[in-house]
Amino acid sequence: MPVALVTGASRGLGLALAGGLADRGWSLVVDARNDAPLRDAAAELTSRAGPSARVEARAGSVGDAAHRADLVAAARDLGGLDLLVNNAGLLGPSPLPSLATLGAPAYREVLEVGVVAPLALTQLALPLLRERSGAIVNVTSDAAVEAYPGWGAYGSAKAALEHWSRVLAVELAEAGDDVRVWWVDPGDLRTQMHQDAFPGEDISDRPLPDTVVPAFVRLATERPASGRYRATDLLTEVAA
Repeated sequence: MPVALVTGASRGLGLALAGGLADRGWSLVVDARNDAPLRDAAAELTSRAGPSARVEARAGSVGDAAHRADLVAAARDLGGLDLLVNNAGLLGPSPLPSLATLGAPAYREVLEVGVVAPLALTQLALPLLRERSGAIVNVTSDAAVEAYPGWGAYGSAKAALEHWSRVLAVELAEAGDDVRVWWVDPGDLRTQMHQDAFPGEDISDRPLPDTVVPAFVRLATERPASGRYRATDLLTEVAA
């Protein structure tokens, strides 16, 4: 029974990814900052999971060390860990401020949740991932490689996430570990975070998160080499 740990799974892309895995019989450990939405998400995921699968929900912030330890312990109790999805992150202040006006405390929080916490969680999860030849998915963005006004906090956090993903992939390969590291750009999606980035604007033209789930499932199924992937490219290849 494969086991995945998905952070930020109460809504948006995180919930869509967890649902896609539940539909395929995976057991799940899911988290989110707010308890009530997470309970609702866990109930949905449980209804979609196979009869032998389990769903463990843990409310808390990935920025909290005790919470990270609890997540890994929950995966261990389910038998191990095959996939870690570092999806949780922060956009920062909304409307998006320029870097000239971005407050240092807000920037620090975006980096803590989007860069430091995923690395700390990955470090804790690596022993379990090594046992199962597992994989790590770090959700990134085109803001990591493009200069969009107002996206300085979020974009630089994703850029740092991408770089430590790249370095970790090399280090694991050199050590002979059969653990994949994929950093994946899902593209612009119709999520609350994206709406917060454009308050008052109509974002209904963006695709729903469910549309990119097959791209992530393909990675978990085919286990390509570690590297950066775009969901649109993976979906195009599937269609072809």
